[in-house]
Amino acid sequence: MAKVAILGFGVVGSGVAEVIRRNGEHIGQKLHASVELKYILDRRDFPDSPFADLVIHDFSVIENDPEVEVVVETIGGAGAAKEFTLRALKAGKSVVTSNKELVAKHGYELMKLAQEHNVSYLYEASVGGGIPIIRPLKQCLAANEITEICGILNGTTNYILTRMIRAGLSFDAALKEAQQNGYAEADPTADVEGHDACRKICILASLAFGRHIYPEQVPTEGISGVSLADVAYADSCGRKIKLLGRAILGADGKVRAFVAPHLVSGEAPLAGVEDVFNAITVKGNAIGDVMFYGRGAGKLPTASAVVADVMDAVSRRDRPKFMDWGPGGKEVTLPPEDVKSPWYVRAKATAEALRSAVGEVTVLARAGAPEGETAVLAPAMTRGELEEKLSGIGVQTLFRVLED
Repeated sequence: MAKVAILGFGVVGSGVAEVIRRNGEHIGQKLHASVELKYILDRRDFPDSPFADLVIHDFSVIENDPEVEVVVETIGGAGAAKEFTLRALKAGKSVVTSNKELVAKHGYELMKLAQEHNVSYLYEASVGGGIPIIRPLKQCLAANEITEICGILNGTTNYILTRMIRAGLSFDAALKEAQQNGYAEADPTADVEGHDACRKICILASLAFGRHIYPEQVPTEGISGVSLADVAYADSCGRKIKLLGRAILGADGKVRAFVAPHLVSGEAPLAGVEDVFNAITVKGNAIGDVMFYGRGAGKLPTASAVVADVMDAVSRRDRPKFMDWGPGGKEVTLPPEDVKSPWYVRAKATAEALRSAVGEVTVLARAGAPEGETAVLAPAMTRGELEEKLSGIGVQTLFRVLED
């Protein structure tokens, strides 16, 4: 029998408890050993919960209990979560987490510590919720040199953009609806400004390219600047606006990682990913393009991935699995300034002025466009080249176009 403790009894933590209890017999058959929940650590009490008798408030109880084999960390953030993770690993307990901020900021350090103590540190649920992506990157695609990862990594922003596209809601109205439906927090900054997607592309890029990539190395732009005008212009040329996290391996061996809104062809698989769904495309030099799709968040989908990691940790107690990467550093990445792509430009300028500035363009149209506003698709170039050509022109929006 394997005893488990959960840190944090919020949405994901309570989901983990529910999955362990509901599917206990199935889990036991798979493992040939039962998994039992022994403790739930939280600052609060939950007198009405069926797990109320398991709730404790002192982490040292878990830390010093030799029966506890796996600690599930669903606290979030990089404060108490990091402290408890360090203590659990040093106590010889495997740790499973859904905490993308902690993995993105401190993954290398925590994985190294796990190796030193011959335990597992597993984090499948930190990217994509219930979508299996970490193991496929490390195992199923191991024979490939990964050259690019690109994905819709945040369900909240994807929901907002979907409602803007399909229902004609403004950004503010779509955000309010997302909050009412429980898809967005009261403070939605981490989602709408791209920070959540940034952390996730850091984890994916670190695993794919073998060195830790930190959030501060990833230029990040969110969707708060996307307007219904941009949505209409994108639609006029058969494209949709999506917030993408991208990591590209250059010929020089350095990674260009960034998060930004893109115009995506309506025929591309990513364009059909709507509402709170996520999708991650991986380009390998042997397999070509593959895509992983599903619910990127949610109580039970995320808990499903967490419990699968718990099972993995238990089954490998004598030979831990190390889903790790090497140390980070300034030499690992470069800003995406040399990444060429076509561009969408909306400006207070004439089509002639834009054509004169950037060369041959495709002029877009939308109903109700104010006089003096022009939107175009500009040819492929670096951002620096484009901004230099557009100096002196009143640019309102500038998005990359994802090439087909």
